Amino acid sequence: MSVESISLKNIKVQQNNILQKIFHLASNYNYDSTQIQKLNQTFIQTATTIESICSNRQVTPSNLTNSSRKIYSWIKFLTDEQYLQLHLKTTGYLLESAKQLLDIHGQKSLELMIEITNLAGLYQVKRSASTAKIMISEGFINSPKAVLQALLESALFGKSQDNTRLIRSFASTEEYIAVLLELDLIAEVVAENPQGKFYNLNDLFDKVNHEYFASSLAKPRLAWSRVNTYRKFGHYESARDRIVMSLTLDDAKVPGFVVEFVLYHELLHKYHGTKWVQGRRMVHTKEFRVNESQFKFYNEASRWLDKLASSRCN
Repeated sequence: MSVESISLKNIKVQQNNILQKIFHLASNYNYDSTQIQKLNQTFIQTATTIESICSNRQVTPSNLTNSSRKIYSWIKFLTDEQYLQLHLKTTGYLLESAKQLLDIHGQKSLELMIEITNLAGLYQVKRSASTAKIMISEGFINSPKAVLQALLESALFGKSQDNTRLIRSFASTEEYIAVLLELDLIAEVVAENPQGKFYNLNDLFDKVNHEYFASSLAKPRLAWSRVNTYRKFGHYESARDRIVMSLTLDDAKVPGFVVEFVLYHELLHKYHGTKWVQGRRMVHTKEFRVNESQFKFYNEASRWLDKLASSRCN
């Protein structure tokens, strides 16, 4: 029996209130860890309330309408305090840079609002004679300053070839795609059932853990995604200690070693953790790549995944 999509009437109001708090905090350069923790609690409480509403209706957040689900995913994403800190830092940089740009162009009186959120596109701008509201995709929270500058210039003063090239180039990187995928998958996992139609993730975990980690890794939460994905075939969510595998791989035509390789790749993220270098999130370090190449069917699995991805793009 299909479940009707649920729309939460006040979820947009809740998001706007939170965005105002973020903007206010980012405008204040002297905010401290206590203020961040208080904001973090707001995200956690809001996400928990949404989940309770869904639970009371005997559904999950995956049953929300598209607009409500995107907002819930964004709220849930920022319950991770490290992401929230990065979000605040980037919002603050964008605000300061935008003020400088407007000053240079003699538009200092323009009232600004900058939001980083779960957008369908790369960025949007709503401009009037006295105000400018700039909305930027959450995928850019870890982008270099040059990319953020390009976004602001494009939003405030129109596109240029160089800025468009810079923005689109970053939007094709794994850094950008990983954030979007995490946002997509937060609400897309209907139930954390490791048993797929063809592959059982518990069994595969036990095998990979034994062969490559001497059975030393604690088992993370394991789930299949609700939808097929072709940009990326697995994702490790450190905040939830959860690996989500693409439904695309749960297919009799896909060899077991390919699924094992993707699972191994995601387990390496758990094993190595995330390193932050000069404010940049580094997940594929040299040590990570060395370990990854030690998978016994590395070349064959890599070719299979390339073929699988390209076959869906053509």
